[in-house]
Amino acid sequence: MNTIHPLSFVSPKAKLGDNIEVGPFAYIDENVEIGDGCRILNGATIYSHVRMGSDCTVYPGAVVGAIPQDLKFEGEDSWVEIGDRVNIRECATVNRGTKASGKGVTRIGSDTLIMSYAHVAHDCQIGNHCIIVSYVGMAGETDVDDWAVLGGKSGSHQFSKVGTHAFVAAYAKITKDVPPYTLAGREPIVFEGVNRVGLLRRGFTEEQVNEIKDIYDTLYFKGMNVSQAVAFIEANYPPTEHRDTILAFIRSSKRGIVPKPRPAR
Repeated sequence: MNTIHPLSFVSPKAKLGDNIEVGPFAYIDENVEIGDGCRILNGATIYSHVRMGSDCTVYPGAVVGAIPQDLKFEGEDSWVEIGDRVNIRECATVNRGTKASGKGVTRIGSDTLIMSYAHVAHDCQIGNHCIIVSYVGMAGETDVDDWAVLGGKSGSHQFSKVGTHAFVAAYAKITKDVPPYTLAGREPIVFEGVNRVGLLRRGFTEEQVNEIKDIYDTLYFKGMNVSQAVAFIEANYPPTEHRDTILAFIRSSKRGIVPKPRPAR
């Protein structure tokens, strides 16, 4: 049974699952699909072309599915797709995709938290178990892999990538790709080490964390350029899930990865 406040607006063309809660002054447009157990709280807005999984909550003032803030958008059908158990907090915004990107969809994976006043632009792809902290500004076509964290007031350049289990510091400007399992911060952004605390909390063993650290020590501190380091790592480190994830990320990077720290003055 759904609980829909009489002061809300829900299009008769919206498809709602079971046990949905819609608060006062919430707005749900046509061409919207919302899964079981979701809560669209007072004053939240769900525009057209949104598919949402189960047990999600959209908090007051949040806007999901507004057309992209992209001058190439021509009114085409494009989407926002959201997984299960996603929380979109107060006044966050999630825009639809564009055909110009070749994707046409903005995606947010399951068990992800979008905190207050964050902005997810057109065609961004956010993985599962991510945390996008308050006031983060994500430019169009930013990719954020599973378990990554973007610190408060950080901002991404268009087409940037953040790897799995990476942690980006508050206020950082993501102008280069942030490799998996790493910490990145400062201005301009640099490699700050391996996300040891985060990895151990998520069940990585000390042996696995040390393997990842050794790989990044080779990449950043052995006097080789990136291409040389990648070839050396592939030749000298046995294949493992984490080694292969790092190498695949670096090889697929179009903007280049964040550089090593600058020497202290």
